[in-house]
Amino acid sequence: MNETEKEKDSNIETSENQDSETEEKKKPEKKTQAQILQEALGLDPEDIAEVEKKLFVARFFDYFSEETLDFIYKDRTIEQYKNEINKFLESLKEGKEEEKLLIRSFEDKQLFEKVHKIKKSAEAYALEKGGVKQPVDKKLKKLSLLITLPLFLVLLILTFLIPIWFLIPILCLFCMAPQLVRGRILRGWLKFKEEHKNDFYSQNREDILVLKDYTGELLQNIRSRLLEMKVPLQLIKFVLHSRDYDNLNLINQRVVRGSAQYFFTFEYPEGMEPFPIPEELLQQQQPVIKEAEGSGKAEKNFIVLTEMKGKDGILENFIPTLKLKMAEQINDMLNECEFSESTKEFDEIIPNYPQELVIYCLCGDVAEIDNVQVCSWKNQFKFYLFESTQCKCGEKIYVLSKMDESDEIPEELKVIFSS
Repeated sequence: MNETEKEKDSNIETSENQDSETEEKKKPEKKTQAQILQEALGLDPEDIAEVEKKLFVARFFDYFSEETLDFIYKDRTIEQYKNEINKFLESLKEGKEEEKLLIRSFEDKQLFEKVHKIKKSAEAYALEKGGVKQPVDKKLKKLSLLITLPLFLVLLILTFLIPIWFLIPILCLFCMAPQLVRGRILRGWLKFKEEHKNDFYSQNREDILVLKDYTGELLQNIRSRLLEMKVPLQLIKFVLHSRDYDNLNLINQRVVRGSAQYFFTFEYPEGMEPFPIPEELLQQQQPVIKEAEGSGKAEKNFIVLTEMKGKDGILENFIPTLKLKMAEQINDMLNECEFSESTKEFDEIIPNYPQELVIYCLCGDVAEIDNVQVCSWKNQFKFYLFESTQCKCGEKIYVLSKMDESDEIPEELKVIFSS
């Protein structure tokens, strides 16, 4: 009798396990928009990757031609772009005739020779008109250090001379001082750029127009390729700093740090009906009903900034990598962390966001970061956690990044922070 009961219990447990496994298998795996687009339209992943890289190249030349003064004295940044772009163009040499024409145009126009020439002119102009001898972000770092260290020493001495409650307002003033200085310098720099932008453009118009001309060629190439693949153009959204290009639909615009940003999609040829959006993507674009905060639901939309380049908490370059499949491990890691508010604002951490470096929401829109935390994992490893505002698609994303490229990642976390 006992053996029969045990056998029944065993059968029940086995049945429950099988049901559980079946339910797990039935759970749909969340995919990115690019993955859904590839599957819905039967596209080759390499085709979408190629479009993204071409947009990267177009956005660089557009941004450089519009905001050249942002690149003065940044030889390393220019070199990084040059290497990335040359590497990509090299990969196109075995491609279609249209790609070969892009390469030939790039070489004939001697674009990076033009970039270096314009940059050198911008440095001479900034030195002459404003006495600028170094990048503004580098100047801000130095000044912050020069202000913070003496203030810290003064505060240390005062702790032995006056009661602790008198130190609180003094401490507040000390904390505000670097921010006030930083704000003043930034406002001065933005004013300088605004006052001299047109004059600098006029002096270098011929060379800048060469960059813009190639940007236009690239955008037309991308548009033609998307039409050839029958990709709904209304799904491909991107940011430029100029409205000087043809066959684009302006969908939004804003000004960030005195720099205009225009959000575009590609325009269909005249008389052509828009391609229908796949049902899967239509569903993804609809607002998602979110659970109330505090419901205990684990977050899942994690992005890790891999191959990060940067020092002292300032990120210079990175590759955003979606980590949906690792959400459980990341949540477990975060549960083992202590959190503190970052002493740096997001625009200090990534100064060129979203002009040069961009993090996208799952729907393809630019993510707007409104919260920065510093996470300490078991007092062994510190990293950033950026939280976005809720996007129009209803989602929020959470972005993890090392704080310094030299930081050693603990063995247990390498699978999370690796590309």
